[in-house]
Amino acid sequence: MDNTFPIDPNEAEVIHDLPPFIRVYKDGTLKRLSGYEVCDPGLDARTGVLSKDVVLVPETGVSARLYRPNIIADGEKLPLVVYFPGGAYMISSPRFPGYHNSINNLVTEAKVVVVSVDYRKAPEHPLPTAFDDSWEALKWAASHASGAGSEPWLINNVDFDRVFLAGDSAGATISYQLMFRSKNAEMTATGMKLVGMILINPYFWGKEPIGAEVTNTFLKGLVDKWWAFVCPSDKGNDDPLVNPLADEAPPLKDLGCARVLVTVAEQDILRDRGILFHESLEKSEWKGKAKLIDVRGEGHVFHIFKPDCENATNLIKGLADFIHD
Repeated sequence: MDNTFPIDPNEAEVIHDLPPFIRVYKDGTLKRLSGYEVCDPGLDARTGVLSKDVVLVPETGVSARLYRPNIIADGEKLPLVVYFPGGAYMISSPRFPGYHNSINNLVTEAKVVVVSVDYRKAPEHPLPTAFDDSWEALKWAASHASGAGSEPWLINNVDFDRVFLAGDSAGATISYQLMFRSKNAEMTATGMKLVGMILINPYFWGKEPIGAEVTNTFLKGLVDKWWAFVCPSDKGNDDPLVNPLADEAPPLKDLGCARVLVTVAEQDILRDRGILFHESLEKSEWKGKAKLIDVRGEGHVFHIFKPDCENATNLIKGLADFIHD
């Protein structure tokens, strides 16, 4: 992780310096330090995946990039993955080249339709905005299961009995929270079945340090700082939005799906939290099946920054296997 990001002498009025994501100045302006690059949708010649951008909620501007294989047999219905990109709730979007390329890889490997959600970011929109925007996006997708939606790709190409929530980092945490929300009557009435959840390097945290957090005080301090910035809560690192094992968090036994995949990376400061969550889920009264993938020699969300490396290719294959298990 690059923690240099030198501050220009002419930019001395910095009040929040949050590398590698964002810098906020006393006059209220801000500078995003990464994740701002974008690429266009369309037909990806390398993977044969087609994508397009769609506005889901005009009132807020919440949108998504939709993906499907360019060639689908007549009448064929594919699993749907509703995907939430990461970025510490501060940066990035489905249009970021790393996300775009990674989702193209997933679609061609797993033969799925993907709705990759662009929720609003902090600090302009502090939490829980990202969770609420993502919930609206999930309801938009579910409206097509009930016959109320109008997006042809979902109407014609999706099997709503095989729907997965997925995300990396902050997006994985969003997926986790929405899986509990999805048990309400409004969602179940749509007929959409959430059969599984994929948590890639989930952004789970907690007040008391564990594992590498005990010795790597620098990264521990950074993550503490990031969370305090995006979530104005008096619960701190034990807020249920970031700590699934906090006293006030929903019981694991109530998780609303039958299968969960958790992936962690050896060099990721969040690795121990992901492993602890997986172990806790397996020991809980939840009746589903949990799987863990532990990638050696890689850091946090490496598959986004190196989508075509061997470990990323193997990870995508692991996601595809989970979807079709």
